[in-house]
Amino acid sequence: MTRHRPPRPPSPFRRTASAVAAGALALAGALALPAAPAAADTAAKGDVIANLWEWNWTSVAAECTNVLGPVGYGAVQVAPPAESLKQPNYYWWDVYQPYSYDLNSRFGTAAQFASMVTACHNAGVKVYTDAVINHTAAQTGTGYNGTTITSKYDTPNWDPADYHTSAQCPTSDLTIQDYANLTQVQNCELLGLPDLKTESDHVRVGIADFLNSQLALGVDGFRVDAAKHIPETDLAAIESKLTDTTSGKDPYVFQEIYPGTTPEPSDYYGTGDVLDFAYASKLKSAFQGSVSDLASISGSGILPAANSVSFVTNHDTERNGLHLSYKDGDTYKLANLFELAYPWSTPTVYASWEWNVSDEAPPNTNGFVNDTDCSGSWYCLDRDKAVSGMVAWHNAVDTAAISDWQTKSSDVIGFGRSGKGFFALNNASSAATYTFTTGMADGTYTNVVDGGTSTVTVSGGSASLTVPAKGAVAFFNGSYTCTVGCDDTGGGGAATVTATFNTYAPTTSGTDVYVVGSIDALGGWDPAKAVKLSSSGYPVWSGQVSVPANASFTYKYLKKDAAGNVTWESNANRPATAAGSALTLNNTWNVASSDATDVTFNVTATTNLGTNVYVVGSVASLGSWNTGDAIPLSSASYPTWSKLVIVPKSTAFTYKYVKKDASGNVTWESGTNRSYTTGSSSGYTTSDSWQ
Repeated sequence: MTRHRPPRPPSPFRRTASAVAAGALALAGALALPAAPAAADTAAKGDVIANLWEWNWTSVAAECTNVLGPVGYGAVQVAPPAESLKQPNYYWWDVYQPYSYDLNSRFGTAAQFASMVTACHNAGVKVYTDAVINHTAAQTGTGYNGTTITSKYDTPNWDPADYHTSAQCPTSDLTIQDYANLTQVQNCELLGLPDLKTESDHVRVGIADFLNSQLALGVDGFRVDAAKHIPETDLAAIESKLTDTTSGKDPYVFQEIYPGTTPEPSDYYGTGDVLDFAYASKLKSAFQGSVSDLASISGSGILPAANSVSFVTNHDTERNGLHLSYKDGDTYKLANLFELAYPWSTPTVYASWEWNVSDEAPPNTNGFVNDTDCSGSWYCLDRDKAVSGMVAWHNAVDTAAISDWQTKSSDVIGFGRSGKGFFALNNASSAATYTFTTGMADGTYTNVVDGGTSTVTVSGGSASLTVPAKGAVAFFNGSYTCTVGCDDTGGGGAATVTATFNTYAPTTSGTDVYVVGSIDALGGWDPAKAVKLSSSGYPVWSGQVSVPANASFTYKYLKKDAAGNVTWESNANRPATAAGSALTLNNTWNVASSDATDVTFNVTATTNLGTNVYVVGSVASLGSWNTGDAIPLSSASYPTWSKLVIVPKSTAFTYKYVKKDASGNVTWESGTNRSYTTGSSSGYTTSDSWQ
């Protein structure tokens, strides 16, 4: 397969057992940069990675066969395959708490895992697994393969002597308290997760054996989770013990170095590529501001192309707001199209499930992940018509350099790839028509973004393009036939956008909350067709509905008890307008939108895993001091817990924070009640600390 960057020179830490030492730890099979054919073969696999986060093995196998292979993806990134913590509440992060290195997990059996790898290889797609090797589980209990742990420092694979203790970690509770302190970051426990003593050769061998067991099944490489918490020298020592892949190559390694003061991403260039959080942040800034800024993205402080892997979002940053997510609608999709069009590092496309509460698990049955349903609760961006078209475009233009960059406005840009292809995007809410210098030979070309529905005529090297709102136009020097997602709305501006409804509504047992409104998607005011909301964040009920783009509608909430009796809100109908991107509507039962404002509660509070922080107060929207109706706060920016709450305007109230453990035990913060007064505007915030 071809790379979109030159091979790197060998590191002193990389193995030299094969004749391809100069490309060690690069993408498997990438030995050189062949000249592109005159007519590109878009079926050839490139370097694009599909990150099918927390899909089960059966679904990954099917996606490789039916989508990733035919489209031209080079690899698939899958979830951690080890047995992990299984707890009654089923959170997504359970899989980042390994119980054993057995490959029977919440995603399927070891046999299903092996079959998935084979199916992907048969489709020409490499497999990279998420390697959780810094730590094991913080919580005791039983895992998905039946492993029981009663002490977090005594597990099937490790003894207490294999973990860092107070001899290496200087903090009183062994957890990281100062993320600017390198010793704490690498020798203390991340969120209470037992930290493996990776300087020990015994531990290094054990980790390498775990990874080698996957390589023996055909795995081609690893995304190293929490890599910054492992010294680079330890990672190098572990990698030196890895076997070749079944294709005879060194496994490809790319590493998660989450943003922080220490260590630096560059410290890890010797042990593999590094996921570029700065790149994703620059994309969010540009697509929420001016896309004209993308002209200088290569010099904006992102990581070097030769040492990085790019992404638009991942499972952490889509939840904590650091980066764009599917909730940003077509803006998010457009950022992915740019990533595939711009020649930089190895690109990834993230596909996972739609969520209402940041901690919630993927759709599951008793914790075991259900088959992916792309017409249901999963957001399968990898198979979107515009994205799949751009994967083919990306492979066709290969390593061709940027040419003919044009900034038509703050929302419209276009650029060529030295005569091999041309790409233009429009981040505005209405279509835009401009004449672009393409650098392409005169002729008629297929627009891959809409699956070939439209064509582009180049005359005298130029083309007049009408770029759809929140859309793109792209064509290349070669033939293209849409193979996947050909009947969806593509990148030409979706017919619908996602509306997220959140409402604070305490209920009695057996009573559920629904949203109903003036449009068909909300039942046309028929309570029998109202959309049921999820109580997973109770007392906040949440749900997502695809509503028509660029349309206004009205809506209300209602409650239904077990007998089917309906209770409507008493306030006036709520108005809303859906523009060209996703929208979020935050409400409180019986508080009319015109009478309401919002307060985002922020409190710094450390907790043990399984314990969460809530806010409760004197007004009804804060539970009227009833801890059963307290508002659950999000831990996405831990140790800061946050939540936007709708409260009445121009109102004085008092409040406090409480903690609830997994058994429901409540701990109140000490001291007097906190007080707050809202005004007549919006966007209020608190900045509190639980001492």
